[in-house]
Amino acid sequence: MLAQWDPFAELSRLQSVFGRPMTEAEKSFRPAVDIYEDETGVHLKADLAGVDPKDIKVHIDKGVLTISGERKEEKEHKDKGYHRVERFYGSFTRAFALSDELNNEDIDAKFDNGVLSLTLPRRPEVKPKAIPIKTS
Repeated sequence: MLAQWDPFAELSRLQSVFGRPMTEAEKSFRPAVDIYEDETGVHLKADLAGVDPKDIKVHIDKGVLTISGERKEEKEHKDKGYHRVERFYGSFTRAFALSDELNNEDIDAKFDNGVLSLTLPRRPEVKPKAIPIKTS
């Protein structure tokens, strides 16, 4: 699978390596999300390693699914003058527009090994249906 390359993000990362402190926007935590669709509905998986499940909120309003929460920063460890932090912390929000084909009432949400999995089933009446053709 190919990932989209963001040259500005790469430039920011390189600048931070060479001594310029990162801005607050560059330090923000934005969890990666995979979304795939099959005949039963839409499935979403979000990488939320280090986030306490009770700090995660999932809700739907006006056809928009929103996942929000916070990964709290751990205590810093400084040993022998060496200090480096590459993981991001803080509040996050991800929002996704939903199709009218989905049943917003029966969403299944699970959190296991740092991954939030959501299953949004299709409404029964909009599932693909084969139409038989009668011959004379």
